[in-house]
Amino acid sequence: MDLSVKIGNLFLKNPILTASGTFGYGIEYSPFGDLKTLGGIIVKGLSLKPRTGNPGVRICETPCGMLNAIGLENIGVERFIREKLPYLPWRDTAIIANLYGEDISEFEELTKIVASREEIAGLEVNISCPNVKKGGILFGQDAKAAAKVCEAVKKNAKDKTVIIKLSPSVQDITHIAKTVEKAGADAVSLINTIPAMAVDIYSRTPKLTNVIGGLSGPAIKPIALKMVFDVAQSIDIPVIGMGGISNVEDVFEFILVGAHAVQIGSANFTNPKVSFEIVNKLEDIAKRLNINKISDFRGTLKRPIKDQ
Repeated sequence: MDLSVKIGNLFLKNPILTASGTFGYGIEYSPFGDLKTLGGIIVKGLSLKPRTGNPGVRICETPCGMLNAIGLENIGVERFIREKLPYLPWRDTAIIANLYGEDISEFEELTKIVASREEIAGLEVNISCPNVKKGGILFGQDAKAAAKVCEAVKKNAKDKTVIIKLSPSVQDITHIAKTVEKAGADAVSLINTIPAMAVDIYSRTPKLTNVIGGLSGPAIKPIALKMVFDVAQSIDIPVIGMGGISNVEDVFEFILVGAHAVQIGSANFTNPKVSFEIVNKLEDIAKRLNINKISDFRGTLKRPIKDQ
């Protein structure tokens, strides 16, 4: 059974990646399964300097999902390289660094640092973060800004595969996808979390100290599927899908609508073994679907015949 996937210069033994921010730096999940069996590990978002993130309550459960307002807490790229990267199975599993910057120069500097490491196979660029020099508007909500980030990262990425992580908080996600494709992206990943909130009627307070957080989990899967479907039809570079994937059937749903690979996110919190369990079930489902190569299933969604 050929489960392999090629994305830019990335070779994945299977299409299962772990989503940034939901799998720590990778090594935290090693007690729950063999990291070498995964297609790839996308580590927690990295910034140039350590970030403490938002104060107070930062996570809460919602029906069919969760809200988070972590605030991109991380130990900083230098400490990650020194303390975490050496213990990841980079020779067997693709290690992908997720990058966070507040302006173009930060993205450039960060890219130069991680691109120099042979252990890192690819870069995922978080454009769902605020451009502080433009008044806080998200890079991913402005096509020109998204293109500039992509161009800056690609210029300094050497031979690393560059994946642009798209925000769902836009009027037309296909427009942003086409823009970063033209700017040199090797692939796009989508969707990031959806801005949302939860409140407590008894205390009359928001459940998150930050008030607004990012919604993830099964609640957003239909939205994610639709956006992946739309984007996959509008660009020629690979699409990596995510959003509410919690079992192997979900994986094949995203591949059916055009995704090359997927990322497992919030499900890692409810079941820390889920990514490994899904990998183990891929061949069985492929056999039931009567496919020998997972790529043969990609984008084969049948359209219903409408009555004339």
